[in-house]
Amino acid sequence: MPNSPNPSVDKFDASRADEYAQQSRIALAGYDACHDLLACMLAAHLGSGQPARILVVGAGGTAQEILACAALEPLWQFCAVDPSAAMLELAVSQLQARDLLERTDVHLGTLDDLAQGEAYDAATLVGVLHHLPGEAAKQKILAQLAQRLKPGAPLIVAGNQQPYASQPLLLAAWGQRWRQQGASAEQVQAKLGKILQGADPPASEAAIAQLLADAGFGAPTRFFSSLFWGAWLAERNVD
Repeated sequence: MPNSPNPSVDKFDASRADEYAQQSRIALAGYDACHDLLACMLAAHLGSGQPARILVVGAGGTAQEILACAALEPLWQFCAVDPSAAMLELAVSQLQARDLLERTDVHLGTLDDLAQGEAYDAATLVGVLHHLPGEAAKQKILAQLAQRLKPGAPLIVAGNQQPYASQPLLLAAWGQRWRQQGASAEQVQAKLGKILQGADPPASEAAIAQLLADAGFGAPTRFFSSLFWGAWLAERNVD
């Protein structure tokens, strides 16, 4: 795997990859609905039945962004990027099982590792932003995405949008979500401790809008929300 100064990559090792599909659907109530709506939002923006190249950043794990988009739009092609070898391997297995590798270029690494030159019709950044420590890293990836998109192209951003400790009721409900799925009281406490230490969400939805504006995107439209999670579409500004 390419060397990376980002410690968040180390969290997504083989052990986490093995449980990712199940764990993510518990942690995010509405996981599949969010991805289905993501595909609908992109199709509504780009137009149905039209060919397009979609850049999928953080594609490892379920590859659900690609699965949902590919099912809705058979003419779309994808570029899947992820810095975790274990997570990307899991995504490749999902794409193989659905005969989608022919429509997908797979890259182990970060946006820095992609060849320059191609401008994509759309991009997605799902479950990534809150794993990047500090505002500078968040600003960097959004600016890189803007550079790789055509003017006016849509970007989908989805992830946790608030510091967890700032919303104790939502955090308690998140713990109850795990209990609802069969976790013991001890397991719930372990999950709560892990989420408080394991990520760095933006300060608010307004902070996400500001990050997007600073990177060269217009005002985002939110289309999905679930406890701490939110999903938005923003257009790259026309130069």
